[in-house]
Amino acid sequence: MRRVPTIVCAVLVAAVVLVGCGGPAGLDGDLTDDWAAPGPALPFTPAAGVCQVADFVDVVPLSAYAPVDCALPHRVETVHVGAFPADRAAPPAGGSPELSGPFADCDARATGYVGDDWRAGRLRLAVAVPSKTGWASGARWYRCDLTEVSTAEAGAVPVTRTGSLRDALKGPSPLRLGCQRSEDVGRRGRQVLRPVECATRHDAEFVGVWKAPDRPYPARDADWLPLYTGCRTVLARYVGVPDDNDLRFRSGLVVRPPGAGRWRVGDRGVRCYLWLSDRTVTVSLRGAGPAGLPVRTR
Repeated sequence: MRRVPTIVCAVLVAAVVLVGCGGPAGLDGDLTDDWAAPGPALPFTPAAGVCQVADFVDVVPLSAYAPVDCALPHRVETVHVGAFPADRAAPPAGGSPELSGPFADCDARATGYVGDDWRAGRLRLAVAVPSKTGWASGARWYRCDLTEVSTAEAGAVPVTRTGSLRDALKGPSPLRLGCQRSEDVGRRGRQVLRPVECATRHDAEFVGVWKAPDRPYPARDADWLPLYTGCRTVLARYVGVPDDNDLRFRSGLVVRPPGAGRWRVGDRGVRCYLWLSDRTVTVSLRGAGPAGLPVRTR
């Protein structure tokens, strides 16, 4: 009789163990078979609306991607991220005509982002692509990057700035091109334009942008004639004078196409400036009409 309690206890312990091994209703006790399998790793894609501290580079490896808030000092702002076709075999080479499609997209996106043609300000637009390693991993993006530069003339350097460029050209802005003073430099009467307040005596003014057709970069004097013709139309509309044969007797022109390298990747935006060879003024000639830009008789 002394062994009965031992047997009963053993049975109770076994019952507890068996109950403890059972799971709540609806669970089968297997902790692995109900989890969904992880999906494939997605290739890296940069974000738009962020900035980069470093200068622009046309090929961006993942290790060089370090976005910051645009309120912090930076040199590059990404205004849009587009995509190449998924079946494209390789990224386009830097500076190649294969970038003309992405550049055209970036051109339109940047204009919408800043509120006017970005060329109306001291800005430079460029397209960045993934590294070969990133491309092999499935990356198919291109990045539209804007940089503030020191001048719209040759020799421009990037400017470290704070604040986003979104809507930067929607209204008056220190970035916006306006009245200019011309200076002769070098040989053949080459001119450099220096920005000044319109109330200061000046002889030139930015009047707008003319989009050149897809043709080779100007190499001879005759190749420049269409650029001057296009800019005369822009000038006439800006000042409010007839676009006729007398226009050349009202004002000269300074024509600033993009460099040959930028032309090759699809940039066709030509900056146009009126130029007064015989006088200076202390006001803007925007909307001045024939009285503000009369036909010169000598």
